Amino acid sequence: MRTYYDRDTDIGLIRGKTVAIVGYGNQGRAHALNLRDSGVEVIVGGRAGTTLTLAETEKFKTMSVAEAAKLADVMLMGAPDELQGAIYDSDIAPHLKKGGALVFAHGFAVHFRTFEPRADLDIILVAPEGPGHQLRSEYERGYGLLCLIAVDRDATGNAKALALSYASALGCGRTGIMESTFKDECETDLFGEQVVLCGGQAALIRAAYDTLVEAGYTPEMAYFECLHQVKLLADLIYERGIAGMNQAISNTAEYGEYVSGPRIVNDAVKGEMKRVLADIQSGKFAREWMAENAAGKPNLKAMRAKAAAHPIEEVGRRLRAMMPWLRKSP
Repeated sequence: MRTYYDRDTDIGLIRGKTVAIVGYGNQGRAHALNLRDSGVEVIVGGRAGTTLTLAETEKFKTMSVAEAAKLADVMLMGAPDELQGAIYDSDIAPHLKKGGALVFAHGFAVHFRTFEPRADLDIILVAPEGPGHQLRSEYERGYGLLCLIAVDRDATGNAKALALSYASALGCGRTGIMESTFKDECETDLFGEQVVLCGGQAALIRAAYDTLVEAGYTPEMAYFECLHQVKLLADLIYERGIAGMNQAISNTAEYGEYVSGPRIVNDAVKGEMKRVLADIQSGKFAREWMAENAAGKPNLKAMRAKAAAHPIEEVGRRLRAMMPWLRKSP
């Protein structure tokens, strides 16, 4: 992948524009703060309430999305994927100036065409590889997250330069800005979330916990061994890679990895991973997710309630309450 750094960008390009942040949440807040600290004029658009109140507390000029669209040259679509189409159609399309730009931190809405932006707008992706709080904290430390950029539509002839400038203002040019596509960012992101980071990991943890408890071990021991220590190993993998993690654990644990890991993630599991990827690539998952939202999220709400009722959650709340450094966690 081609990689760019601050020296390859013109940060003055984004500094000469007004950026409106739509959705002052995980990514939106970090984008707003980093852009402002890099000398960019930032406004925040949204509904009156919690997120706008926070933005006001942090000294941003706030207004409705429609009002922000009228003033903006560039708009970050920081609202949830499933809401972006309705927000665009009602509040952005009639107001955003000709030749403006829409920036996305995730490619879902554009890749799966949940709405169709006006033909005169630049459509760009600026996707830092990490959560918003880390994007902000690394910026404040003088570093930056790795970042993906992509251009879906270059209406002005300047879309890529704008994406690079925006990413540089987030601090990402200090570390590396990598050129990708909306398709690749979106499909790999969904796959990673579903198979490893969220879906696969959560299902593995619950199944392992249940296996120990059903075998007669205490829920507390099952929690510690199957959930609590995940962070310790994840941190090692994040910092050193899998091989580096293996150098930090016992020989016993490493040997167990090699002989038992393939028994759990075997050819049947890999085959299921391929079917999950096929559902993402074909748009089946996106269609089902958008239909779920249109219906009021009944299945999501039911699955969320079921997951919250799993015994591991009550045990976890009780044990985390005994750990002073975690007492702020729910």
